[in-house]
Amino acid sequence: MGKYSRLRSYLMAQTGERVPMSFSDIEKLLGEKLPASKQYPAWWSNNPSNNPMTKEWLAAGFQTESVNIAGENLVFRRVQPGSGTAKGFGESAQAEIGGTPTRHPIFGCMKGTLTILPEVDLTEPVEQDWGKVYED
Repeated sequence: MGKYSRLRSYLMAQTGERVPMSFSDIEKLLGEKLPASKQYPAWWSNNPSNNPMTKEWLAAGFQTESVNIAGENLVFRRVQPGSGTAKGFGESAQAEIGGTPTRHPIFGCMKGTLTILPEVDLTEPVEQDWGKVYED
């Protein structure tokens, strides 16, 4: 069990779509103070490579929103399984922390719609004098 695993357990036990928490609520839950970097919005981003606590709330199926650094509170919002994260198209939060990546349904929708004839060389220059400087 990691330092922030209690947060994951707590969030997984929640039934609501939104879980508002103060920074002090999180500290009480963890049994220790949050690091000084809690004062930076990036600490609360949903980028799993940003800090180890992010992996815990993502693994629980939540993302942060409405982060208020001055007021020291935020909202954890439940996300649909397989939804994209800041990481990019088709990779869910679970994929970021070691799960199976999922792809967006549109991925590959145009497969087979373009045919390149066998005699066409795609590496061949378009014009014979492709490097020539043209004069008017």
